[in-house]
Amino acid sequence: MRLLNLFKIAFKAIILNKTRTLLTMLGIIIGVASVIAMLAIGEGSKESIRSTISSMGSNMITIRPGADDRGPARGSGGDVQTLTLANYETIKNQSTLLSYITPIVNGGGQVINGANNWPSTIYGVNPEYLEIKVVGLQSGSMFTDAEVKSASKVVVLGQTVVENVFPDGQDPVGQMIRFDNIPFKVIGVLEEKGENTFGQDQDDVVIAPYTTVQKRILAIDYLNQIMASAISEDDAADAVIEVTDILRAEHKLMDTEDDDFTVRSMEELISTFSSTSDMLTILLVAVSSISLLIGGIGIMNIMYVSVKERTKEIGLRMAVGGKGSDILMQFLIEAILISITGGLLGVFIGLSATVFIEKFLHWPTSVTLYSILISFAVCAVTGIFFGWYPARKASSLDPITALRYE
Repeated sequence: MRLLNLFKIAFKAIILNKTRTLLTMLGIIIGVASVIAMLAIGEGSKESIRSTISSMGSNMITIRPGADDRGPARGSGGDVQTLTLANYETIKNQSTLLSYITPIVNGGGQVINGANNWPSTIYGVNPEYLEIKVVGLQSGSMFTDAEVKSASKVVVLGQTVVENVFPDGQDPVGQMIRFDNIPFKVIGVLEEKGENTFGQDQDDVVIAPYTTVQKRILAIDYLNQIMASAISEDDAADAVIEVTDILRAEHKLMDTEDDDFTVRSMEELISTFSSTSDMLTILLVAVSSISLLIGGIGIMNIMYVSVKERTKEIGLRMAVGGKGSDILMQFLIEAILISITGGLLGVFIGLSATVFIEKFLHWPTSVTLYSILISFAVCAVTGIFFGWYPARKASSLDPITALRYE
């Protein structure tokens, strides 16, 4: 009953100073809303990265020439020429954990159809490329192993290329186009995939047999990379080790020598980007948490003012038998009520902000229960921490001195 009365007294004191209380809450409200919104953006970014990279092929393994620089994104290897068709054949024959594998050579150029042209990239691959990249055909067909062997001049186009070189809506399958000055027959069109996590248009591609690209366009005998798919996602890590061992033996590298190639799995890429996203999220939350600190200082300040204004009231309560612990609890309850109420409003505004961000700014967000619980718990701790000292000061006042206070 005594605790209930203390809550009533504290609540009444808050209601009597509504404007001041609301201004005191602002720091808490902004802090909680910011923390929830920042954590939602961070979690949404991680989920978006994971889903986007997984859509590129969750079991995918890339083998590139050159030592591993552990950067988040790499080029095609430039002038490094440590991967050959012989390496590809060896991996294909010796690996037991790969389901699909393709050599890749690529280069840029103009796709031309009559008066329409478009700058794009041509990728030389084998038919297993579509299985590795988890992409289907919208129309037509993929080239065959026989066409790869004979270096046939056939291509499969991405949607972006189709839209730009066939703007009138004509069916490209069966039509002739040129890549730079070399004629190709279009035999298929890929399904649309959109942009990936790095902002690259996955539909701006031209796919042809790797033998054709090597001999007729690039005039090279090495590979820009090798791409493979593990039997399952669980086998991806072991597949990376297996491929690394095969290539080290193929390149006759000593135990003391570093790899002259890089083998990466999608899981590693996801982990790299997730850790980067985590660091950014922590930074954003740390910055937004400053508002909680400011809000806590505001609570301490207003409680000091409240103690000063109600010194006579405190003296009167103590003179009629009120205990110091009752006075302490009364002011502490006021601080906690201000903090928790501000926290509730902050949670509501934070959730509303995430909806606004996702709907109007089109940023991925994901609100987690732990972000709400953490924010709310911080509010309660803030109220107790910053309300304790003013409450303690009020409870230690001398009744006679308090009654004389002007």
